Parts: sequence; C-alpha cells; structure tokens
Amino acid sequence: MTERTSPADAGPAAEAEPGFRHELYPYAGEAEFLSGALSFIDDARAGQELVLVAVADSKEQMLRAELEGSGAADNVSFLDTAALGRNPGRLLPAWQDWISKRATEGHQVRGISESPWADRTVAEAGELHYHEWLINLAFAESPAWWLLCPYDTSALEPSVLEAAERCHPLVLHEGSHGPSSSFVDEPYVFAELGSPCDPYQELSFRTGELTAVRSRVTTCATEHGLEGARLRELLIAVTEVASNSIKYGGGRGTVRVWAEDASLVCEFHDSGHVQDPLVGRIRPTIDQTGGRGLWLVQQLCDLVQIRSTAETGTTVRLHVALG
Repeated sequence: MTERTSPADAGPAAEAEPGFRHELYPYAGEAEFLSGALSFIDDARAGQELVLVAVADSKEQMLRAELEGSGAADNVSFLDTAALGRNPGRLLPAWQDWISKRATEGHQVRGISESPWADRTVAEAGELHYHEWLINLAFAESPAWWLLCPYDTSALEPSVLEAAERCHPLVLHEGSHGPSSSFVDEPYVFAELGSPCDPYQELSFRTGELTAVRSRVTTCATEHGLEGARLRELLIAVTEVASNSIKYGGGRGTVRVWAEDASLVCEFHDSGHVQDPLVGRIRPTIDQTGGRGLWLVQQLCDLVQIRSTAETGTTVRLHVALG
C-alpha cells in the first residue's frame, strides 16, 4: 500500500485549537448521567447553540422525556447510532456531516457522544478506543464546537476508562471543566492483533489473481453460512483491499480467512505502508481522486482493522457478522 501518516507517526495536540473541545465526563449511574447531560444542554441552549446527542436508546429516551417535560427540547437532535451499525469507522463521518452542515448555516454547536461499549468484542473495543483518539485529529481544524463524552464508571472496566482518559484533552469533574492530567499527546499505540483462529485458509496472490482471491473467500464464507447480499458486499470489500495490496504493496499480498466471534474475518497483508491515520474514515469529496476504496470498505464491513508501519507493512482485517 502507498505512502499514505501511520497512526504511529501522528499525534493530536494536547490542547485543541479554539475550534474544538473534546471532554471526558466520568459519571456513576443514570441519575448522574442525566444531571451532567442536562446541565451541558442547558448551557448550550443559553448560548443559542444546537446540540446533537448520540447515546444508547435507553438514555436517549430518558433525555427526551426530561427535555420535553421541561419544554427544553428545542435545538436538540439525536443521532441514531444503531443505524450506523457496529463499525466505529462510520462514526466520524456522521459527526462531520452534521457539524459541517450546521456551521455552514451559521450555527454554534455542541455534541454528547457515549460510545456503545456493551457486548463489544476485543477487536471492536480496540477500534472504539482508536475512534476516540482520532476525534482529536479529525476535528483539529474544524469550526468551533464542543463534544462531551460520558463514561459510566459504575459499569465499565477500569481499562476502558484509563484508555478514555488518555484520549480526551479535557475532563468534566465535579461540575468543573478543565484540562485532563491523564491526556497523552503521543502517537496511538495499538494492541497487537491476535493470531488467526484455526482452521484458517491462506492464499498468496499477485497481479492478475483477484479472481482466485474472491474464489477462496467465497468458499470459506459459504462454508460458514455467509451468502446472498452480505457475501456480495464482502467480495466488493475484498476486491478493494486486494487491489490495494497489488497496487501499493509491491504487486502481491497474502489473504487469510477464518471464523471468529460469530464473524467471518478476512485478513490481508502486504509490504506497503498506510500513512494516513484517517484513511477510510473521512467521506470522500466529489472532486477527490483516489482514496475511495477504504471508505467503501468501511461502509460494507461490520469492522475494519488497519495496522501499518514502514517496517512491518500493512495488515487489514475485514469482519462480517455471520448468522
């Protein structure tokens, strides 16, 4: 893959530019969540700011009831994160679309975003952590806005909270907003990818052998009950990633396919280097040339993991739910 900045080569600034505030809100239980969220919304309304809320359905219903009961529902919208699926790679463009549209209309905005941690696999949780880190990078030069990220200290594992603290430059603590002493302004450090689950199928390929790649994936997918539209979508994604390996990874690559955590996993490896941490996570512009392949892959798969260094090359794992 091409010299596209590796996540290990770039780091967001500890203090965001005046345009963007990324704040952690540790809370304990529903009552404390409601108190902090409503206070944040009230402050926004006092400043004539619009608010977008992306939280679990149960908390959305609580907030709606409180806002409608007090007549404070104006200027508050809700993002249906369930419609985006389980892939964290689809979250950034949803926020960017909403922010840019309101900014174009001249509005000041805020957001509340609570990541959906329930029932996440290890792989999904890792990509959610990376999403939180990428937010700082994605909005470093955006119009002014403020994002509050609630984390339930009574329900989440300490490791989840510690990772969140490292990704948020600001923290809301006991009603006070301020810089976080736990924020780490360093390149993102990925956990190592686990080994493929046995049994797995493996195929080395090169220029002119995309048909063989699709055939191998189809055979394995069919054996695990993946068929119809979902299989066709996976094959489109597989073709995009394999083509990138051929084009940017020295004309060749390797694909492995196996089942894990009720998903079919297709892993591609080549000798190229992906340099852009946001690759595939930013909606391509109409006049953009190139860079659309991994965007399409993020839309078609339930999870996409990309690991890349100049020394080890690039590994891309595509996950599609089975059943």
